[in-house]
Amino acid sequence: MKVFFSALVLMIGLTTVSFAQKGVLKFKEETHKFGKVPQGTPVTHEFTFTNTGTDPVVLSNVTVSCGCTTPVWSKDPVLPGKTGSVKATFNAAAAGPFNKPVTVFSNTEGGSITLYLNGEVVPKTAAAKSSK
Repeated sequence: MKVFFSALVLMIGLTTVSFAQKGVLKFKEETHKFGKVPQGTPVTHEFTFTNTGTDPVVLSNVTVSCGCTTPVWSKDPVLPGKTGSVKATFNAAAAGPFNKPVTVFSNTEGGSITLYLNGEVVPKTAAAKSSK
């Protein structure tokens, strides 16, 4: 009977540890709105996050939906309480509205989070008129 109770206590302990909070990404914002962007002008935004969990967070990859967006991210593990970043540059070549997803893959519970860049690319002549 003692063995049974010992095994039960051990299983409960292991289950509790496995459900303990891991690394958690908390971004300051998940969508950045550029507003109107002059055509042919690349724009960059840096998404910053804090690891609010108990384990280090490692960003394994960051993907984008097309070649018009280029990501750069923190490569070193981000310790609990520390900050990291994902920087994305959008090449505003084609006129019109845009909403570009930037998907961040990590060792956190959910495994990924999608950030967004959006705005409207306006022809340079329209941008020049609106700034006067």
